[in-house]
Amino acid sequence: MVAHVSTVAFLGLEARAVEVQVQVTPGLPNFLVVGLPDKAVGESRERVRGALAAIGLSLPPKRITVNLSPADLPKEGSHYDLPIALGLLGVMGIIDRETLADYLVVGELGLDGRIASVPGVLLAALHASERGLGLVCPASQGSEAIWASRIEVLAAPDLMALLAHFKGSAPLPTPRAGEIEPAPPGPDMAQVKGQETARRALEIAAAGGHNLLMSGPPGSGKSLLAACLPGILPDLTPGEALEVSMVASVSGNLAEGRLIRARPFRAPHHSASMPALVGGGLKARPGEVSLAHLGVLFLDELPEFQRGVLDSLRQPLETGKISIARANAHVTFPARVQLVAAMNPCRCGHLGDPALACSRAPRCAVDYQARLSGPLLDRIDLHVEVAAVTAADLVSPAPAEPSAVVAARVAAARAIQTGRYEGSPVRTNAEADGDLLTDTATPDEPGRALLAQAAESLRLSARGYTRVLRVARTIADLAGSAGVGRVHVAEALSYRRRAPIN
Repeated sequence: MVAHVSTVAFLGLEARAVEVQVQVTPGLPNFLVVGLPDKAVGESRERVRGALAAIGLSLPPKRITVNLSPADLPKEGSHYDLPIALGLLGVMGIIDRETLADYLVVGELGLDGRIASVPGVLLAALHASERGLGLVCPASQGSEAIWASRIEVLAAPDLMALLAHFKGSAPLPTPRAGEIEPAPPGPDMAQVKGQETARRALEIAAAGGHNLLMSGPPGSGKSLLAACLPGILPDLTPGEALEVSMVASVSGNLAEGRLIRARPFRAPHHSASMPALVGGGLKARPGEVSLAHLGVLFLDELPEFQRGVLDSLRQPLETGKISIARANAHVTFPARVQLVAAMNPCRCGHLGDPALACSRAPRCAVDYQARLSGPLLDRIDLHVEVAAVTAADLVSPAPAEPSAVVAARVAAARAIQTGRYEGSPVRTNAEADGDLLTDTATPDEPGRALLAQAAESLRLSARGYTRVLRVARTIADLAGSAGVGRVHVAEALSYRRRAPIN
């Protein structure tokens, strides 16, 4: 006699169907789990044994075989505990096996029978919805699972409550969907003193989704400007919110089942390792670049990051995804991020001030900036020099423009782009490429002449040329211009990277 229970294996943001087959046959007492289980899955035998004992049941003194099919797909995680336990209850005749066929099951068991939360419940719920199945999950994650439409969710606190539901003696209540995660409070652009050029670059970056690098002395407001960026970005669309929430779910960071609507803002420390930034580890998990998907990845003190770690960002910045290769599997996570970085011009930070600069200037700046590779810098659309804040800026009574006013202009520019790229996978100007970019961002005749001249004098690469077009298109959108003119190209060129210090 064999019981069949549906569950899933997670490969990145992909949920693969797994069938848990439980068989009890005559023979010496044994409990064997096969089908490429990792250590956590193998240890489920003891957790299941303890959970059944907690509700007054014992395993039959026979040979128990659990097969996780397909057998060539690696199985990782503790969410196989509950399907294995339900399969055993089915084969023992305690739960109707036909009833189990209607559900997909995930959950970790405690020795006292409680069902603990596991990563990836939202993905499992979406997968169950696609297959026309209900979902059995931990009670603490019912509000997360219910976001998948057209699905029956059984969110049980413990094994006894789940058993009572299947027996019909105490039906489980239907969980309520979690609330929308509110945007965390952040600084307002009205707090930024002076820095008109940097404020303008930040607005352009927000309007077109462009990458931005700010360079300037300590205390000039670079980190404050970066922290203001989420406040002028538009909220995620419902589809984007689901994408971001799926990443948070598979990483175990979806708090109380709340769907994330604000764009992520991740600011890892410069000591972060490569797996921490791009993902990986023994069990491949999303890194900071994926946790910032459709949001902002802020790297402060950019040259202080390990060079290999920074160069690992080159692929996701170009493709919008990160592929992690392992001997037994290849995992892909989304990584469509807006990179915002800040740096000092040199180690001491006072390169342009003779009174404060160190004795090695300007050689220290050459060595410091050489930590950043040219290909990485070429992927950054906007390069801005942030000057030191003057006393006049600090005491000026003129109020700076608040984030709400800037956000309105950004939203208007984003609305233009949404209409322009409707029907294509492109969301913003920063993603436009090929014929789509040529058709929408080709400048007028004076603009083309200026761009051709600049491409020669600045030695723009093909990638640099494309990024100038994208920025010019965004500047035109902010101005409400249908076409790209010479003035838009000129401003876009002003944000290109200057030649390195000699």
